[in-house]
Amino acid sequence: MNKEMTSAEEGGGLIISTTFEMDTEVNGVGTLTDEIQGFAAAKGEASDVVFAREGPFVKMESRLPADCGCSVNKLKSRVTATDSELGKKDKPGQDKKLSRQDRIDLGRLFQSAVSSNDWALAESLILLADPQALNDALCITLDSIWFLGTQQELYGVTGLIKKIIANGAYDFTRAALRTCFLASCVSACQSRTMSPADTVTVMALRLHERLQECNGDEVLKAEAGAKFQKFTEWALKCIDCHSRCHQNKDKVGQSSAVEIQLQLSAFKNFLDLAGNQLTGKDFTEAFDAACFPLTLFSSSFDPGWASGISATAIQGLLGMLVEGGADNVNQCFLEASRFGSTELVRILLQIAQRNSLDVDVDLALGFASHYCKIGTMECLVDEGNAIAFLGPLMRAAERGCMQVVEWFMKRGCRDMELCLALTAATSSSQVNVAAYLLPHVPHHVLAALSIEILKAAGERSAGSLEGVAFLLRADFLGDPAATYAVADSIARSDDEAVAPELKAFLREHWSEAAFLDGLSQGQEHYMNIMRILKWGGSPICLRDLPAPLRVTIAYLQMYRECVDAGGNLLSQRLRGQLVEAVRRLDGRVLREVNEGRQLLAILEHHLPPFLRHPFSKNSSS
Repeated sequence: MNKEMTSAEEGGGLIISTTFEMDTEVNGVGTLTDEIQGFAAAKGEASDVVFAREGPFVKMESRLPADCGCSVNKLKSRVTATDSELGKKDKPGQDKKLSRQDRIDLGRLFQSAVSSNDWALAESLILLADPQALNDALCITLDSIWFLGTQQELYGVTGLIKKIIANGAYDFTRAALRTCFLASCVSACQSRTMSPADTVTVMALRLHERLQECNGDEVLKAEAGAKFQKFTEWALKCIDCHSRCHQNKDKVGQSSAVEIQLQLSAFKNFLDLAGNQLTGKDFTEAFDAACFPLTLFSSSFDPGWASGISATAIQGLLGMLVEGGADNVNQCFLEASRFGSTELVRILLQIAQRNSLDVDVDLALGFASHYCKIGTMECLVDEGNAIAFLGPLMRAAERGCMQVVEWFMKRGCRDMELCLALTAATSSSQVNVAAYLLPHVPHHVLAALSIEILKAAGERSAGSLEGVAFLLRADFLGDPAATYAVADSIARSDDEAVAPELKAFLREHWSEAAFLDGLSQGQEHYMNIMRILKWGGSPICLRDLPAPLRVTIAYLQMYRECVDAGGNLLSQRLRGQLVEAVRRLDGRVLREVNEGRQLLAILEHHLPPFLRHPFSKNSSS
């Protein structure tokens, strides 16, 4: 079995996509498609078949077929004839090599013998196997350990594994990776929230989403996804078929504590027999093989799955792999957090604590929050003691992820964390998030850092200063004079650290100079209106129109701009224009910075009632 990995940097972390390639060796096995077509059960019913090795489907019955003895004898005859032929060619020392068809038949018979606990027949078939068939037999036998139910079955499987190894099986890596993947699927399937068919569909969809996030060739990613889906289908069919062989379709979902201990004992026996044939790298890859499907199964887990009997087997398996030398607990932990597999996160936290391993709960919190995995975030904080809220909160504010921002707010954030999150939302023009955060930032913090907040927001903006405009319109300092003064200070600043775009924006709209320009524009606008009334060539005599309509013609556009701007404060340029308009209409001069609403009310009073507020985006204005 080959292991393919696709990685990509996403949000500062590594995303690993692991698939298990079906055996496609050219020495007599062929491709997966060939084997499926050639060795499917007679009726072709998907629910009655399982892979005898990575490729072929094999019919699994609770009892051996009636003509099994005849089939075994025929196979023995063919193998004997092959051996005799080798002898005639004076190659007695050459390893036995079965034909492709003989290996297929041997695999089918061996699978049936193991499924029906006929250990004697299984051992007799071992004697007929060549090295490749022995490796296949090792995989088949090891896969069966996750369905053990009695001490007698444990003795039978252990003895069979010893016999297979003694006769020359050597591919411990393939057997270990494959059985760890299967064990993960067995544990996950004990959560009955979805049918096996739905589970395959969901896992395929989630795997596709995961691969799309990775860099790399699209063809290779598609191939990886297809291979993983076929292996998952094999695992689920294997589970179904073993359940049928035990004459209890739900048996796999009802494993008792005693049965799970038998299964773990069988796996421990295999590890002891393998000895140093399994390296630290093998244990690491096996750990990944066990964790990977659980990240995709996460949506099918019942709440609290990790603390129930269903997860005991996978907990024990992962623990043994760590003891054997697996060093990727933190990597799998981060992956599970990023994918929102809360129950796997909980298991890996427990394994790390029992083995005194370090896992980066704060980085995991960043991954979970980036993908809005609220349940996983709660687990990391409550059980993993993650405390680094600032980074995830700022990134959520910057992306406009209100759900995550609200979650952090409810968990409790420090004043500076809220202030920095407000700055992040402002810089990316996430006005809704900024509006949510602003009331929660203490006034004294805003007053002390007002200039730095606007400067930082301008520096990090991606071309839009709508967030800065929102803070100013919202009177974020709670004092119009102070808010205008801060904007004017930055507009007149000689500090080279201030973004030129921000300085130009504030100078044009929010500075004291902008207010004076607004007054001047208001005066010029009034003079133009007077010229039109006196010398205009329009066939409609504007002087004869009712006064409200003349005001509408003169100031409707400015009124719309003021209403549409919303907020508590008008920009200095608009305020200047409005001051001049009110002076001309009402004879009053209202130049105080806190009189904006009164100015707008006066202008509104001179407009026809049907034109008041219909263009407002914010009724509070």
